[in-house]
Amino acid sequence: MARAKNKTKIVATANTVAKHDAKAPKAGASHNGNGGWSALFSRTACVVAHWMGKPVSFLIATALVIVWALTGPLFGYSDTWQLVINTSTTIVTFLMVFLIQNTQNRDTMALQLKLSELILVISEAENRFANAEDLTEEELERLHKELQSRAQTTLGALDRRRVEQTKKAG
Repeated sequence: MARAKNKTKIVATANTVAKHDAKAPKAGASHNGNGGWSALFSRTACVVAHWMGKPVSFLIATALVIVWALTGPLFGYSDTWQLVINTSTTIVTFLMVFLIQNTQNRDTMALQLKLSELILVISEAENRFANAEDLTEEELERLHKELQSRAQTTLGALDRRRVEQTKKAG
C-alpha cells in the first residue's frame, strides 16, 4: 500500500517538473541563441574540466611553474615576480572552483536519476527512496534510523539462520 502512495508522489513530482519546464524559455529564446547562458556555461565547464583532468594539462601547469621559477634570478626574485605566480594561481583556482562545482552537480544529478530509475523499475524496491535527495534533514534522519533498524533486524535473522545451520551441520 505504501508503494502506491509513494509512486503517486513521484508521478506528481514529475508532472510538476514537466509543468515547470513548459514555462521555461525555449532554447531559441535565450541570450545567446544556443540554449542560454546556463547551457553555454555547462558545456564550457564540461569541456574545461575534461581537459584539466588530462595529464597534458598537469604537465603544462608544471612547465609554467618551472619557467616561472627559472625566471626568478632574471627578475631578482622581486615582489612583482612573486605576485605573478600568486595572482595567476589564485585566479585559476577561483575559476576552477565554479567549473568543478558545475560538473560535480551534473554528475550527482545524473547519478541520482539513474538510481531513481533503478528503484522505480525494481518491483520489490520502495519508491519513496527514488526522491530521497529532496527530503529534509529530519526526514532523512528518520529514514536513516528506519533503515538502520531494518538492517539490524535482517542481520539478526541472518545470524540466527547461521547458528541453526551450524547446529544442523555439527
